[in-house]
Amino acid sequence: MHLFKVNYMKKKLLKFAGVILLLHFVTTSFSSWNKTEAIYNVPQGDYFANVLQEEEMEPYTAINFPFTGKSYVGFKEALGFRESQGMYSKINDLGYLGKYQFGKSTLRRFHIYDSAEFLKDAQMQEDAFLALCSLNKWILKRDIKRSVGKKINGIRITESGILAAAHLAGAGSVKKYLRSNGEEGFSDAYGTNIEHYLRKFAGYDTSFVEPQKKPKI
Repeated sequence: MHLFKVNYMKKKLLKFAGVILLLHFVTTSFSSWNKTEAIYNVPQGDYFANVLQEEEMEPYTAINFPFTGKSYVGFKEALGFRESQGMYSKINDLGYLGKYQFGKSTLRRFHIYDSAEFLKDAQMQEDAFLALCSLNKWILKRDIKRSVGKKINGIRITESGILAAAHLAGAGSVKKYLRSNGEEGFSDAYGTNIEHYLRKFAGYDTSFVEPQKKPKI
């Protein structure tokens, strides 16, 4: 009986060893047939977080101008879009020119006399806009200091709003408005008034603009 059990165990071990040898043969044979190294695309740690974030994003909405925030660039692009939809070649029915709708008398102040050349030169228009902002900031520096932070007719006064209003109405008209506490207003030929620009272009960072009595282009 004891001998029978020993023989039985031997047979079991032999069968097990045979299975192991067969598996080894199959594995090594397969490796010899296919020498290509297995490549596993394991997701990185932030993969699922990114996928979830993309699924939760709002649908894409097309916009007509780049996001520039409340910087000086944002200020000038917003004002240029309001004046001419950002078109450097624009001439309105009153003869105002370019992206920022300059009058010819203002351009002469900066020694620009060729309107056709001005309309073709985007950099000249950008330089002229900065020069005008610098001049207006110099003319209105006391009023900026006195008025920024105050409320006039429900409008919070900011430096960028003042400079935008000066671009619309001229520094002199803005000075009168501020010093009269909003009693003396101004509207252009299309009915746009100082208060509209004070409100619409409030809160931009125009510290980049340096006040200059005689800015040059």
